[in-house]
This record gives sequence, C-alpha cells and structure tokens, in this order.
Amino acid sequence: MGTFHCPLGCPFYDGEGCILCGLCVAANKYDMIKASEKIRAYLRSQSDRKSRFKKIAVCGKGGVGKSTMVTLIAKALQDENAGVLVIDTDESNPGLFHNLGFARSPKPLMKLLSRFGSGETESDPEWVNREEITIADIPPDYIVEDEGLKFSMVGKIEDPFQGCACSLADVSRNFIDKLVLAENEIVIIDVEAGIESFGRGIERSVDTVLIVVEPSSESLSVAEKISYMADGIGVAMVKAVLNKIPSEEVRRKMIENLALKNISQAGAVFTDAQVAEASLMGRTIGETKAMEEVRAIVRRLREKIR
Repeated sequence: MGTFHCPLGCPFYDGEGCILCGLCVAANKYDMIKASEKIRAYLRSQSDRKSRFKKIAVCGKGGVGKSTMVTLIAKALQDENAGVLVIDTDESNPGLFHNLGFARSPKPLMKLLSRFGSGETESDPEWVNREEITIADIPPDYIVEDEGLKFSMVGKIEDPFQGCACSLADVSRNFIDKLVLAENEIVIIDVEAGIESFGRGIERSVDTVLIVVEPSSESLSVAEKISYMADGIGVAMVKAVLNKIPSEEVRRKMIENLALKNISQAGAVFTDAQVAEASLMGRTIGETKAMEEVRAIVRRLREKIR
C-alpha cells in the first residue's frame, strides 16, 4: 500500500475495519470515485451524531481568518462558562497559542511518534492508546490551561524532509475520535486550510463543521466543497460563518450565493481593524466589535441545539 492512509484507519486491504471499498487498490480515477462513494455511504450509514455543538471543526480556505475565528469562538464559549479545549491540527500555522493568550505552547502530540522531533518518544504513552480519552487524561506536558480554556496541538512540520503530514493526520483523527467529553466540555478543532483534512478523515467524529468564508469566489467555492465533504461523512450541522465583511451589501450577496450552494450561514463578522492589529502584533483579541458578533453567533448556535 506504500504511503496510502486509509480514511477509515484500516491497516491493510481486507484487514480489521476494512469495508472493501477498493480505494487503496484503485487503478484509475473512476475506481477512486466509486470507492469514495462507498466510503461516504458507509460513514453516513454509521453516523448517529446529532447536532450537539460538542466537537466543532473550523474549516475554510487559507487566509480567511480561520485561526482568528477559532480564538473568538473559544473566548465566547469561555465567557459562557463552558470548559473549552482547542486542538490545533494545522501543521503549518504556528501562532494559535499566542492568539489564545498562552505564553507557551504544549508539547505536541506528534512527539508520541518516534520519527518526528528528537526521535525520542514518551516512555509510557499508555493514555493515548486507551479506547476512550477524557480531557483529564491528557498529561500536563501535552496541554496548557488558563481559566477553563485549554489548548493542545498535534504538531508542525518544521524541517525539510520531515515527511508528509499523513502521520500527523493519523494522530489527529485517532485522538479526536477517542475523546469523550463531559457535559459542559466543548472541543474546537483548528484544521488545516482547504479540504485535504476530510480526505484524511480528521472530521469524521465531529458533530459540527463551521466554514469560515471571506468575500471571494475562491472562498465560496472551497466552502461548497467542504459542505459536500461534511455532508458525506454524516456531520450533523454544517454552517458558514462570514468573515472580513466590509458592508451590509456584501453580506447580503454572500448569503444569496451560499443559499444557491445549499449552505446556511450562522452569522457574519465585519471587518475590524482592532482584530487585524492584534493578529499582526501577535496579541490576544480583546473586547472588539468582532468579539460581540461572534458571541451572538455562538449564542444562536447553542440555542439551536437546545
């Protein structure tokens, strides 16, 4: 199978968990499409997820303000006394912990893989091999916390020839799949830009996908692909969050465009110079108009679930 990574986590063809879709042995594009259709149908048939707003993946085209939106949503939920864990699965963007107000980042989960970093692994990574993992199970080295807000990260590609991100995606997917949350706990996942994370199955256990969309045709096209992918794996709630909106007229046109693509929207965040300045300086975002707008979006989404 070479470097192929099964989206269902099967170790080899006809192995444990294999549904005989044929993706790993597909010889041409037609075979790959047919195999993907089988996987989509299987995942949808297996999905019993409801709209719980518990495991939230924040997706979108590169540059739309995805990490900024993760920060604002996390702060909004923290204000509502929710226990929030942000998981950074983007192997490129290094500054999310700064945005959240942490002075340092935790040890990346990829340290559990000997092929990364120093080549040394944790002496006893028993906790990550459990069938279920709670937030309390995560060792202090792998998580930072401040006033109910927690942050964990999978890791970054930092050196040449470090390899592809597939192994990091395996860690992300398995960790998120196994994570069991208490009543008032919520996980927000900052995924890499674009749609490749869906091909790697990182979002397969989430119940909510929020697509950050900026005013551009490229962003709208990527949003349509993300919505298609999320629906195909049985995600219960898929919503667009409009970002960097310069005017009410642009907001209205974007909503119309999204409606043509059968994507509903959760709300809009207008262009905010204070947010742009905080992002430029690497500071956490304080009380801004954008923060108020995201609070309103979060309240509406939580009320919808209730």
